[in-house]
Parts: sequence; C-alpha cells; structure tokens
Amino acid sequence: MTRNVGGIDRILRIVIGLALIIAAATGAVGVWGWIGVVPLATGLIGWCPPYAIFGINTCKTRTGE
Repeated sequence: MTRNVGGIDRILRIVIGLALIIAAATGAVGVWGWIGVVPLATGLIGWCPPYAIFGINTCKTRTGE
C-alpha cells in the first residue's frame, strides 16, 4: 500500500473521526457516529481505498529523488 493521504487531509480525517466517535460514545449522536472509525483509521494509516481506486493522491510529491 502506497500512502495516498497526506498532510492536512490526514489531520482532518483524524480530528473528524475522533469527534464522531466521541459524540457517539457520549450519546450526542446516534449509532451512525461510530462511522468515525473509518476516517480515523484512514488518517492514521495514510491510505484510503477510494483514493486508490480513483487515482487520487494528496501526499506531496518529492522532487530530486
């Protein structure tokens, strides 16, 4: 798996994922809040399956290598 989620995208996924999980755990939202596990996992791993399918990559490219 080549990383395809970079920088700000990863941070946003982690923050949103944690917020949804916390909201679900405290009862602020319904069970659907546990879907926050998905953006949290993709943010932590740095790889997103739909990005791979559609050829999207938000990682910065390295020049000179």
